[in-house]
Amino acid sequence: MDGTLLAGSTANLELARHLGTLPQLQDLEARFAAGHIDTRAFSAAIHRLWHDLTPDAVATAYTAATWLTGIPEVCADIRARGEHSAVITMSPDFFAHHLLDLGFDHVLASRFPPLPFTAPLDPAGILTPDDKIRLTEELRTAYGLTRHQCVAYGDSMSDAPLFRHLTHTVAVNADHHLTGIAALEYTGDDLTHAYHLARTLLTPATADAQPST
Repeated sequence: MDGTLLAGSTANLELARHLGTLPQLQDLEARFAAGHIDTRAFSAAIHRLWHDLTPDAVATAYTAATWLTGIPEVCADIRARGEHSAVITMSPDFFAHHLLDLGFDHVLASRFPPLPFTAPLDPAGILTPDDKIRLTEELRTAYGLTRHQCVAYGDSMSDAPLFRHLTHTVAVNADHHLTGIAALEYTGDDLTHAYHLARTLLTPATADAQPST
């Protein structure tokens, strides 16, 4: 989702802008990028930072964010073909689950307690890059698919493990972490163009379903 469907931004950055906590979030992002904290420590920090976050504030930040165009159209085409789509993201579920309204069949994200936060955060619910492989495999097994029947979309370091796991991959507005490991690359603001590229990876014999990340 972050940087792939959400153009040039992340769920946490969009929330921080709306909540007036951008400096604190940028500090956390820098510490994460430097390897000083992992995804669980990062999530624990935003759980403390946004302890009074409300669903209305999340909805406002989600609506104000800049998304790639064509997302509902791509989801509708996938469903019309009898295929399946999924978003797998390390970002908070309370933000990512809004994507279900665009037509995704599955949205799998880091689990947070209900808003506003009155319960502690369970670290076991926070996703890591390797969880993208685990969750993709769970979906693949549930639908009875081979790896060659799946296409992954991504943009950054957190997608690299999955891109090494699958054959059919599309780097969308990606950084250097996916250079050389993506089957195809797309730069632009329209998901339908990336999707049309992705379909060239699937032959009629293998295009039974397409979990997307």
